[in-house]
Amino acid sequence: MKVRKEYTCPLEITHDILKGKWKTVILWQLKYRGRASLSQLEKDIKGISQKMLLEQLHELREFGLVDKIQHDGYPLKVEYFLTEDRGRTIIKALEIMQELGREYLDEKRATDIS
Repeated sequence: MKVRKEYTCPLEITHDILKGKWKTVILWQLKYRGRASLSQLEKDIKGISQKMLLEQLHELREFGLVDKIQHDGYPLKVEYFLTEDRGRTIIKALEIMQELGREYLDEKRATDIS
C-alpha cells in the first residue's frame, strides 16, 4: 500500500490504513477469535481469496494493527492477532461503525415493511 508523504488531517491516514473491502472485516474477526490461522480467517470471511487475505494482513501488519506468531514444527502454523496498542484501539472505532450499520439496517427493514 502506498502511503502519501503529506496529510492535511490525521483522519486521512486512518482512512488510508483501513480502506479496502476486507480490512475492517479481518480486524472484526480477530476481535472475536483472538488468534486465528490464515485458513480460519479464509473460512470465516466469505468471498475473500487467500491472496487478498494475505495482502490485507500484510498491510495491517505494516501499520501495527495486526501481528503474527509462527510456531515451530511441521506443519508450519501461523496465527494472526490484534496488537495490544493500535489493534485494540481501532476496535473501538469499528464498534461505533458496527452500531451505525446495525441502526441503518434496522431502519431500512422498518421502512421496507411499511
